[in-house]
Amino acid sequence: MTRRKLSIAIIGAGIGGLTTASALLRFGIEVQIYEQASRFTRIGAGIQQTPNAIKVLRVLGLEEQLRRVAFRPLTSLNQEWDTGALTNEYPLGDEIEQRFGAPHLLLHRGDLHDVLAAIVPRQVIRLNHKLVGVEQTRTGVRLFFANGARALADALVGADGIHSLVREIMLGAEKPRFTGRVAYRTTYPASRLGGLTVGDNTKWWGPDRHIVVYYVRPHREEIYFVTSTPEPEFEVESWSAKGDLETLREAYAGFHPHVGAVITACPEVHKWALVERDPLPRWSEGRVVLLGDACHPMTPYMAQGAATAMEDAAVLSRCLDRIDADGVAEAFRRYEQTRRPRTSQIQLTSRQNTWMRARTDPDWVYGYDAWQEPLASPSANAS
Repeated sequence: MTRRKLSIAIIGAGIGGLTTASALLRFGIEVQIYEQASRFTRIGAGIQQTPNAIKVLRVLGLEEQLRRVAFRPLTSLNQEWDTGALTNEYPLGDEIEQRFGAPHLLLHRGDLHDVLAAIVPRQVIRLNHKLVGVEQTRTGVRLFFANGARALADALVGADGIHSLVREIMLGAEKPRFTGRVAYRTTYPASRLGGLTVGDNTKWWGPDRHIVVYYVRPHREEIYFVTSTPEPEFEVESWSAKGDLETLREAYAGFHPHVGAVITACPEVHKWALVERDPLPRWSEGRVVLLGDACHPMTPYMAQGAATAMEDAAVLSRCLDRIDADGVAEAFRRYEQTRRPRTSQIQLTSRQNTWMRARTDPDWVYGYDAWQEPLASPSANAS
């Protein structure tokens, strides 16, 4: 008798949701992604893909595509905000690739999303499906959407971000904690710098604020910057909210001339509140599980938000390999036991905002391979 394929519903078609779908499909598991947006939009944002993230994407067959659209920096610089004095330089390029077996790439977040979306069959993604309810039954999960649609699956993965409705249904409503800081960020053509060349990947450390600047295209054609700026009165968390350029320029008026030139040249910026949560007490309940920002949202100071979601996807797919519907709950617990210690450590480390300011050993972060990491013993899952 042929075993029926496991069916998994995924809420959210962001980087975590798409990576999860690709990983599950690789193991022959049926997936359906439900996304509340009516279309994918390209917001001006960069993203760092450290070696641990590239290792996930390599197995999905995406490394070469990413190398074609990304910038491969030779070094990471940490500099004092005003004098430019170097506090730490970390070699990238060939050296980091030889050390960890994968490159460190910088690219536009939209390019990464496009590459991931291209390997997920279009019929698997249902746009304009905003989740409003979940009901677990003895044999599966029922999903209810704002457009009146309903769906059934053997299990549900909540990859629906920091404001996850799946998390709220499981653990109750709780607002994420506002850090009192905001991020201004944008991408724009490097030609606007008038010939100025900035560092491949530089973080400028101020007394109470910082700015990260790097290229996001292979030949330095496009530049990206993102800040962490104290604005305790601001709590808008939209990725598409516009920021005021004059306010931004005043906030960084005393910084090094290179920073001033980067900010002066930018035509517009977006702005969003930086929020976080403490590590959650649990990630799963029966046939429902959380992934990525839905269960371990973190400040962006280690560039590991998307990377840890990708790691989640790889480990979750391994836990579900050859599992039937009756074994889903245990597989979800095994995934959580495998992943939670690491993501909690990264959450708490990132919160300190000292990563790489001085000499740092990143082996425990960059050396991780989600496809090879030992899975928690099933016996450890008893609750």
